[in-house]
Amino acid sequence: MKSLGIDIGSSSVKVSLLDIASGQCVASSTNPQQEMPIDAVKSGWAEQDPEMWWKYVVEGIRKIAAEHSMQEVVSIGITYQMHGLVVLDKEQKPLRKAIIWCDSRAVEIGAEALEAIGRDYCLEHALNSPGNFTASKLAWVKQNEPELFAKVDQFILPGDYIAYRLSGRVSTSVSGLSEQILWDFKEERRADFVADHYGIPHSMIPEAGLSIGIEARTDAATEALLGIPEGTPIAYRAGDQPNNAFSLNVMEAGEIAATGGTSGVVYGVVDTPKADPLSRVNTFVHVNHTPEAPRYGILLCINGTGILNSWMRRNVVQLQLDYGAMNDLAEQAPVGSDGLVVLPFGNGAERVLENRTTGAAMVGIDLNRHTTAHILRATQEGIAFSFRYGIDLMRDLGLKPDVIRAGKANLFLSPLFRQTLSTLTGARIELFNTDGSLGAARGGALGAGYYKSREEAFASLQCLEVVEPREEDREALEEAYEQWKKAVKARLQ
Repeated sequence: MKSLGIDIGSSSVKVSLLDIASGQCVASSTNPQQEMPIDAVKSGWAEQDPEMWWKYVVEGIRKIAAEHSMQEVVSIGITYQMHGLVVLDKEQKPLRKAIIWCDSRAVEIGAEALEAIGRDYCLEHALNSPGNFTASKLAWVKQNEPELFAKVDQFILPGDYIAYRLSGRVSTSVSGLSEQILWDFKEERRADFVADHYGIPHSMIPEAGLSIGIEARTDAATEALLGIPEGTPIAYRAGDQPNNAFSLNVMEAGEIAATGGTSGVVYGVVDTPKADPLSRVNTFVHVNHTPEAPRYGILLCINGTGILNSWMRRNVVQLQLDYGAMNDLAEQAPVGSDGLVVLPFGNGAERVLENRTTGAAMVGIDLNRHTTAHILRATQEGIAFSFRYGIDLMRDLGLKPDVIRAGKANLFLSPLFRQTLSTLTGARIELFNTDGSLGAARGGALGAGYYKSREEAFASLQCLEVVEPREEDREALEEAYEQWKKAVKARLQ
């Protein structure tokens, strides 16, 4: 028996096939080979075509199906880029391109809603300001594209759209509602007060179920197209960051996960929700939350992390080096990069900076001293500094990052980055053999009942490496971090 995991990223779509009995990945496919395009018609905008995601889901499954029978698939799990807005007409066709997670056009709309609804009420009930989340993006459509808004039947998240294409059923999850700022944490129900403020009809919000559990089943069209048996349960659905935590078996209070893809995230689980007064970090319903055993994820997100590293590869080293060679070159520069500071905030409004768009920057470059090695090291250090900046905020909400778990992927493939982050935070970093699509596949098998417990689902998860803080580097890094914070403060003035 096999479980299929689907990961809808903003750079690519990955599909993995998990052998349920052994817990091992038997096949995977990432498409396209180059990064998917993000349309940015205006500064701060970011859109993608939902049909493009579906195209690469189909392509990935078909590549796996060339070697493995899809008739063995007994469960499906889906993970996806959070906060995206997909609007559907009455025929359930997308009316426009999706407004994705890093689009910042709705920042002002969210800020106005926070004041109109009441800051204290929002933070008490929804734990986040309306901000730049999905409901605010739909409010932007209502204000700026009224003729299109009049045709909207329902709005959903990117993963919900893939679940719909596989099943023919439009639905979402409670965790998904929380990432749309449509969940009332205090009342344990949908936050209709946000929809009412924006003038969003309740009928546009689909039915919400559990993240772990059967909420839809594949239809005959999917069997004809992909060979997956009709009636296969779609038994897990989660945004990329709750799913990253789930993939690393982070589900109980005090456990912390991190990732360093296009954006960088630290996600810690608590059982008593608490809001940041400035909403610089956010709280969402975690995948295993129930009213009887509440679980919430405090999420720190920095938009401009992995995307900055890829920008450096394209524009500074001109694709002449792969990421491994870039890491090796960066290590030739000293800790602290000889005073060169890089701010990684070049991918739209940054929540951790109170939704300010500051742009990325290199500060203090000395044309007689600094080399490409310094630039590359300062880039990775700057990203690590942004993690530390947010983690300091999370400490105020009760999280103690003594141990951080991460998949050995993306930025965490860099020895320099993970050592810098460990030393800066004082946390031990544990690296595991998993990724988003495998986590989704495990979630699908757990939700469908093929794994009977959390322990059984994660029995095969292996720790590949442990990184401990390097005390001899701490003083130099702390000094560099103070310079970095001064540079951030200057950009915010």
